[in-house]
Amino acid sequence: MVNVFGLPKAITIVDFGGGVKTREEVERIIAMRIEYVTVGSIAAKQPEVFREWIDSFGPSRFMLGADVKDEVIMVSGWFEQSTIHLMPYIASYMEMGIRNVFCTDISKDGRLEGPSTALYAKIKQQFPDVFLIASGGVSNMEDLHDLSAAGCDAAIIGKAIYENRISMEALKTFIQSTTH
Repeated sequence: MVNVFGLPKAITIVDFGGGVKTREEVERIIAMRIEYVTVGSIAAKQPEVFREWIDSFGPSRFMLGADVKDEVIMVSGWFEQSTIHLMPYIASYMEMGIRNVFCTDISKDGRLEGPSTALYAKIKQQFPDVFLIASGGVSNMEDLHDLSAAGCDAAIIGKAIYENRISMEALKTFIQSTTH
C-alpha cells in the first residue's frame, strides 16, 4: 500500500507486485479491483510481454518496479543483475505511457541508514512527470522530509515503523503538513 505525500488526506492505494509473470495473473489482479500491478522482472527480462500488457490494459494500470544497485536494474528477487541502466529503463517505459515508478535501492533496503535521496532527486529531475515512490533505507522522519523535498511523491516505510523509529502519530502529522 502506498501513502501519498501532498494529497488532501492520506490516501491508501493498493498495488500488487512480486512475481507477476502471466497475463492471466494481471487479469486476476485487475479483477480484484486493485489499483496497480507492479511489474519489475518481467519488464526487464521480457519487455515485449510487458509492452503487450500495457497495450491491452493501459499504462495507468501499472507501476514500473525498478529495483536497483548502483543504478543498474536487479531482477529475480534481487538475485540477478541485469545490464539495464535505470534512466534509460524508465525513459523507455515512459515513452509507452508509464507514469508510476516504484524504485528500491537494494543497497539501502532494511538497513535504516537513510534512503538514496540523491538518486531519487536525479530521477525526478530527469523525469519530472513520473509519480515516484521511493523505497529503501527510510530510518526517521527527517528522511521523509528529505524525500519530499527531493520531489518524491510517496515512500515505502517498513523497518523504521517496526522498530519504533517512526510513530504513526508522527506520520499522521507529516502527512497533514504536506497537504497545506
